[in-house]
Amino acid sequence: MPDSRYSIAQYYHERTKYDPKTISAKNQGLDWSTQPSAYKEYKFGKSFDLKPYLTEEVQFADDGLLTRQWQRLSKLLFCSYGLTARVPTMTGESLYLRSAPSAGGLYPAEIYLISQGTPLLPPGLYSYQPRNHSLIYFWESNNVWSTLQTACFDHPALTKTQIAIATTAVFFRSAWRYQDRAYRRIYLDTGHLLGNIELACALNDYRPYEIGGFLDSSIDELLYLDREQEGATAVIPIVDVQDRGEDVSGIASGFTASASATQTDYPRVPEGQLLTYLHQATRIEALIETKNQSPESSPAQTTDKYNFPFCTKISTVTEPIYWEAQLEDLESTMLKRRSTRAYSGNALTLSELKSVLDFTYQPQQYAEQGFDHAPDYFDLSLIETFVSVSSIVGLEEGCYYYAPKAQELRQIRFKNFRPELHFLCLGQDLGRDASAVIFHTADLAKAVEKYGDRAYRYLHMDAGHLGQKLNLAAIQLGLGVSGIAGFFDDQVNEVLGIPEDEAVLYITTLGRPL
Repeated sequence: MPDSRYSIAQYYHERTKYDPKTISAKNQGLDWSTQPSAYKEYKFGKSFDLKPYLTEEVQFADDGLLTRQWQRLSKLLFCSYGLTARVPTMTGESLYLRSAPSAGGLYPAEIYLISQGTPLLPPGLYSYQPRNHSLIYFWESNNVWSTLQTACFDHPALTKTQIAIATTAVFFRSAWRYQDRAYRRIYLDTGHLLGNIELACALNDYRPYEIGGFLDSSIDELLYLDREQEGATAVIPIVDVQDRGEDVSGIASGFTASASATQTDYPRVPEGQLLTYLHQATRIEALIETKNQSPESSPAQTTDKYNFPFCTKISTVTEPIYWEAQLEDLESTMLKRRSTRAYSGNALTLSELKSVLDFTYQPQQYAEQGFDHAPDYFDLSLIETFVSVSSIVGLEEGCYYYAPKAQELRQIRFKNFRPELHFLCLGQDLGRDASAVIFHTADLAKAVEKYGDRAYRYLHMDAGHLGQKLNLAAIQLGLGVSGIAGFFDDQVNEVLGIPEDEAVLYITTLGRPL
């Protein structure tokens, strides 16, 4: 029987850890003939072509206002998840990259629009088709909105808009390559997408409201998902700032995260079934009261978790990155973003590292440029950040804790960890040659105590959301950046001196591109 001290989320995390002694057995050769498609197609429904609205040359007629609304919606979806590059592969087929990164280029996420009924979109369900940048109107219904509101526990943002985005995941797309550990990557990828949606909304005068706590069965049924093969991951009402104006600031976000049950009585789940078992166990079937649910009531919202005695402290306060008038640089950066494949090993500057951290963790600095000063996450009080520095001009080598409230780096280890990072990142040169490696971690036991086993979803989506903002800040500064979700879990804590209670969620590498 599994260890009774662990909930199913903790058990899953332990079972899917990479270890130097067992990793070869977990990673067998891939059967390329069974690689799943990265696109979900609908054989029926009305198609709305969004491509013409990506340019400013659209002819305005009597429907000029509607045309502008189509332009905004088209650019929102394209910047969030559109195809942005074509890469040849060994099989001869092309891999089309998207504006949001995905582990292995597998893209498990899907985007749906749910409309209450607008001059643009009649009431019903729409599937976003990134392959040809279109919407498929596959289900017409006047009842979808009331179902959505009930499933989302009457989130207040749903009373202020008529459109919501729903993100889902097709599990096998990632599990084909990463087996049971794919669940981690699926939610990191969803976090990347949520980060893009947040910023694409800022570009197009929308305000997104993240909802991670909802009745899973209701949303799955609403979107006609195959419960065994896919599942809803997030719901994001998008409120039109141009329409609502100052009224948007008066909308209470409510609780973005709700708790599921905590399962401690479970069988030893066979290999290959852990992913599905965990997803079913983290579903919400009824609203459960959480402990310290309000973000405003959490002490971690005002103080940083770790303040190591006698450690060197370096301020990260800096001037914000300027994204140009109307955020032109943001749009171009989102569309040209790529994961760096190799670093030169040359040093970054301390000012560059400060700028990347500032854009990611200090949103209030960017309100005057048109960004949301307090974007939604599920619960950032549970996420911690550590930075391993190998070559930053003006910063001593070693491992640092990043304290976002105090805006400072606090040194906890004094050493150049390049060889160890090469090992910890499964022998990837990215870990060895990066100038800095950023680790997102969380106290998993504390998170489960607060949100039940569903906390596992929230932690990885928040880590991916932060990781995507790190990505975009780095690209805007001309740096190289790449995320890593495969690493030797326990050895990371041991080598870098990260407290053992911190479960490593995600790694982002920064450096000079080769």
